[in-house]
Amino acid sequence: MNSASKKHIGFISTRFAGTDGVSLESTKWALYLESLGYRCFWYAGQLDKPQDRSMAVPEAFFNTPENISLNSRLFGSQQRSRETTDEIQRRKEFFKNSILDFIRTFELDLLVAQNCLAIPMHIPLGLALSEVITELGIPAIAHHHDFWWERSRFLLNAIPDVLATAFPPDLPSIRHVAINSVNQKELASRRGISASVIPNVIDFDSPLLKEDDFNRTFREDFGFTEDDILILQPTRVVSRKGIEQALYLVKQLSLPNAKLLISHSAGDEGPDYFDWIMDTAKQQEIPVYFLYNRVNETRKYNDKGEKLYTLWDIYPHVDLITYPSLYEGFGNAFLEAVYFKKPILVNRYSVYIVDIEPKGFDVVSIDGFLTKAAVSQVREVLQNPERRRAMVEKNFEIGKRYFSSLVMEQNLSNLLNNIFGHGM
Repeated sequence: MNSASKKHIGFISTRFAGTDGVSLESTKWALYLESLGYRCFWYAGQLDKPQDRSMAVPEAFFNTPENISLNSRLFGSQQRSRETTDEIQRRKEFFKNSILDFIRTFELDLLVAQNCLAIPMHIPLGLALSEVITELGIPAIAHHHDFWWERSRFLLNAIPDVLATAFPPDLPSIRHVAINSVNQKELASRRGISASVIPNVIDFDSPLLKEDDFNRTFREDFGFTEDDILILQPTRVVSRKGIEQALYLVKQLSLPNAKLLISHSAGDEGPDYFDWIMDTAKQQEIPVYFLYNRVNETRKYNDKGEKLYTLWDIYPHVDLITYPSLYEGFGNAFLEAVYFKKPILVNRYSVYIVDIEPKGFDVVSIDGFLTKAAVSQVREVLQNPERRRAMVEKNFEIGKRYFSSLVMEQNLSNLLNNIFGHGM
């Protein structure tokens, strides 16, 4: 074991790269831990971390052909073949060896499993990690962003034994962390596992990111004028995001210069919903702009010499954020809108109702569908600068009070103090 101030912490998941919620929150945790003197290391199938602190295992990525093939036999059916079981076990042994190598190479004192013991995107990896923790008794934190029982595609499956064992595992050396109180209660009810809650956060104390020499040309690059009203849907195009409500909003606003911007593509959940959104927009003549070809994790230029913007480059240039999700593990885009002082239309998804709404945010809210009252409220916000200013300033102060980095730091410090038994 390393000394208290120099303990080594290993983060494990299928991917630590890009702007997905797991990658973003993991980075926030690691930056804070490094500031305390800990050293953080990374294991995943896809990585954008320093090579001298990382172990890239390409097979651990959830979207490899082999893993996709395996999952196709495990979900959507209640029976699996002996051959499939043998494949799971064979691949599990491969990952056990690589995780043990990760632990030995970087002399790890603690593992942090980032959602890979909650969502069964990679069954062999989850099983392997559970067994390594069991056999070594190594301290671990299982940071759960969402659970398999919240996703319909995982409900019909041929692995109830595996899910009960490893998603998540109930082991003496694991401390469980949920990102919202709904999941905390569900985990206790379904599995009898207690978890602390550490919500997703944002650094409200950092200087507000505004226009600079790189992103100043965003509107011009896409052919937007300063008079255009830009409404941003800052999510992937998947059905649980409820993006049709954003389409209906732009249609019903009846403002000739209102345009809907969608930041990301469909991702790993298939093209059907994406195609339906495109067809609906075309049929109803709703001005929609898909930005995913020009949105990147970092600022750069493409082969054509065009700027590739980060999502945070776009926020300063838009007038309203739509967040009509049917379900979210927490709501990073909501906090980003609050940080950038943008008005928000939000659907009252369950975690929002329980953990966010009671804090008193001033938003335009809907309950699953767009109403005339909501459209009227959005129109007022867009056309009344004083109303808009009061809304966003109030929201910023509330966000800073309840969802700042300090909240994460305090909770994480308490957790590590409990694990290592020394003051922080």
